[in-house]
Amino acid sequence: MLIQSKAEILPGELTPIVESVFGTMMGLEVSECATPWVPAHERLTSAVHLSGDWNGAVLVECNPREACRFAGRFLSVETPLHVDEVVRDVLGEMANMIGGNLKCILTAGIQLSTPTVSDGPVLPSSPPATSGAGASGHADVLHFPGGRQERERIAFQCSDGTFWITIVRSGEVRAGDSLPGDGAPTLVPRQ
Repeated sequence: MLIQSKAEILPGELTPIVESVFGTMMGLEVSECATPWVPAHERLTSAVHLSGDWNGAVLVECNPREACRFAGRFLSVETPLHVDEVVRDVLGEMANMIGGNLKCILTAGIQLSTPTVSDGPVLPSSPPATSGAGASGHADVLHFPGGRQERERIAFQCSDGTFWITIVRSGEVRAGDSLPGDGAPTLVPRQ
């Protein structure tokens, strides 16, 4: 039996995955919402990177209070009062579970990285990631030499607040793409 595979995530595939992971692991009912994403220093970002025929990352962003609530629900313990390694591990595991589910709908042979968690809306030195807000008010996209980045960010709400799931895909270089001479990442404002 031949198994069909694909190398893209279609609109509408992410939301059911997020709903299932949050519902199953924390008993939380989540739904998409229209809360705009803005950079915030009081935020934790967890990420897993996918590599193979589809290259990119899954980012989960929330404020520290939500991360603590998620950890309490996930582990069925009292909500931690402060972000610690356990809270970070739980947030990383949430990104890992979402990434693992996405891996299953993509092409075969994709590898999933170990989750990373950072303070703030940016994962420093961990391409691909998104960063900042441009003059237009939209998020900028962090471009890395040798490829282009595409992203989809969806806001979700639950009883614990609003959080964002971002899918960043690293694409191939297209004709006409300019690459910086020094090999450093560059921020390009979204239109």
